[in-house]
Amino acid sequence: MATDDLIAPNETAFRLDLPPAQLKVTYSALRSMLADFGHDEPDVHRVIREVLAKLPDEPSIRAIDLSAELKRST
Repeated sequence: MATDDLIAPNETAFRLDLPPAQLKVTYSALRSMLADFGHDEPDVHRVIREVLAKLPDEPSIRAIDLSAELKRST
């Protein structure tokens, strides 16, 4: 693979549009991952925190009613 095919460290690799229900599940999954990784994984913790920082704050995520969102999407 040529080096010009690689994604630069600060370049956006992917954009993802999430409806509220998917956003809440994604946030919860990342928080769970953060809690589950051991203390010997500081690099993983750092990356997870960086991703979480890009998401809305915790009160906004908690305000998403998953049941209502799932009913709305069916």
